[in-house]
Amino acid sequence: MSDPVFDPADPGHWLARGRDPDHAAAIAAAWQDFPDLPPTAPLADRMARTRARVAAMRPVNDAIRDRAEAERQRGNFAFVADRVATGQPQPRERHILHARDARGYDWDAAVAYADGRHAAEAGWPFRDRRGGGGTTPYAIGFADGGGRPDDLFDTARRANLVASPAVAPPSVPARPLPRDWPAPGDRPRRASWGRRMVILSAREAWRTGDPTAFDGDFLRRLRATPGADAALAVVIGETGFVAAALAVPHRATTPSTATVAALAAAPRLRAQLAALLAGREIDDILVAVQGGWLAVVDAHAAALPLCRTMERTRNTPLQEKAHFVAWLARGLAPGASIGAGHIRWAKAAKGLSAALGEFTVRHVGPAHPRGHRIEIGLAGGGPATGYVDVAGVPLAPAETVSAKAKLRPAMTMLLRRFAGATRLAAGGTDRAPAGPGR
Repeated sequence: MSDPVFDPADPGHWLARGRDPDHAAAIAAAWQDFPDLPPTAPLADRMARTRARVAAMRPVNDAIRDRAEAERQRGNFAFVADRVATGQPQPRERHILHARDARGYDWDAAVAYADGRHAAEAGWPFRDRRGGGGTTPYAIGFADGGGRPDDLFDTARRANLVASPAVAPPSVPARPLPRDWPAPGDRPRRASWGRRMVILSAREAWRTGDPTAFDGDFLRRLRATPGADAALAVVIGETGFVAAALAVPHRATTPSTATVAALAAAPRLRAQLAALLAGREIDDILVAVQGGWLAVVDAHAAALPLCRTMERTRNTPLQEKAHFVAWLARGLAPGASIGAGHIRWAKAAKGLSAALGEFTVRHVGPAHPRGHRIEIGLAGGGPATGYVDVAGVPLAPAETVSAKAKLRPAMTMLLRRFAGATRLAAGGTDRAPAGPGR
């Protein structure tokens, strides 16, 4: 069935295309008052009718433009205010908020003011790209920052004030804060689950009923992983740090600036972390919280142990989930021996293949009667035969995968099983370790 013919004189059709009710009514009224003339009408009359309709629609078009501009400015100011509230602003961003609050500037004028003030405080020369003398927002910001464009020696004076008399070595923190930790990957060494720790907030810990919200459900994924019940899972909320096993599921909230400041300054949170870590040796920490909760973890990072692998999830919700999956895959169950290291994937156009240490796994084609066959061999081309796991069970150098979507996970596990395996000599008595496994 084809779509109905669009009628510009019908407000419902404009509503279906995303217009607000008042805008839809105004646009439809203009089409009702000035409909198109038939093609047989004189050209001059049809052009005059079009001009009249455009003039009638000008107020609503101006209102749509003004609303879009107001939304742009609101979003830009909200983004800058959030960065300042979470303690990660760029040098100019505080000046942007000052220009809005103290001088009532809109977004473009506030940015120009911040550029001028930052230039003056950094010892740079006066460079107002908009011109206009000393009355532009840039010039006003430049003057508020201590700049005097009419002074011949102004730039040199400010540059001398900014320059340090002695070049001091940069201060390097004893260890980076969690916000600066790298994203999880497959390069770090594996760690047993009993030596791993993850910090979550309600947003990441539990499933939510809101289809538009982040739905990481990380705790369920963690508990479904063999051996992961030995890991230390911690949930942070307004009551502080709580072991995940004792935490009550609750709705995810975004903490206010006052809440973040109060929790960051509360000594009891550091004591809670210390109590949760008492008697445990941690080799691998993952911080999976974002926004204000990450600022609270930063404030109490001194209670976290300095260990071999320290990472955090970041960027988009899709990447957060991918980072958590990569972190889960590095867990080592008791009694298991799995190869570690970065897997090198070849181009899929030449046939999907991957390599780890001396092993190479390939997708060799369809399996019979159904599925896809993957085989593992040595880098020199020989077959990977004679390998056994830690329990002495022989490893098969080929597997059948039910669907193409499962090829990469299956190939990854096959590589890591062989990289952590032992190869038996011809006599069956001598053993030699193979690959980068543990």
